[in-house]
Amino acid sequence: GNIFAQQPSYFSDLDETLPTVLQVFNNILHKCGLQCEGASAEPQKLEEKVSVTPGNMPLQELKDIVLYLCDTCTTLWAFLDVFPLASQTFQKHEFCYRLASFYELAIPELESAIKKRHYEDNSVFADLWRRISHSRKKTIEVFHILINQVCLQPILE
Repeated sequence: GNIFAQQPSYFSDLDETLPTVLQVFNNILHKCGLQCEGASAEPQKLEEKVSVTPGNMPLQELKDIVLYLCDTCTTLWAFLDVFPLASQTFQKHEFCYRLASFYELAIPELESAIKKRHYEDNSVFADLWRRISHSRKKTIEVFHILINQVCLQPILE
């Protein structure tokens, strides 16, 4: 059996962990100078108004963000892929809405920044493009698992 079946208290652990997972997406948006709807929009300090975007940030920072995003999306997908029943707990946190908002704000912005940038070394571009494409694919797959479990399965049962 699965560890959640053996230890139902893990569901409440997951429930307590999800705000931290959502915060990862907010952190990425913040680093990209983007604001998420429905996020606890803290007022920006005036001196923070220097607009950093994926297009003008240092290359290393863009690399770090894309790597962080890729790791996060892959891990989320791997978890839900082996344990789709966790979807109900994810949805308690409006995860689909938050994920969709994040996707719409961040992915096109990051893709555009990666495409437009000038690279000394083309393998850096290839690697970033591969990772952002993988992130996009895994985000969509996470969304599909959640929609399937939360919306479609209950109808079919």
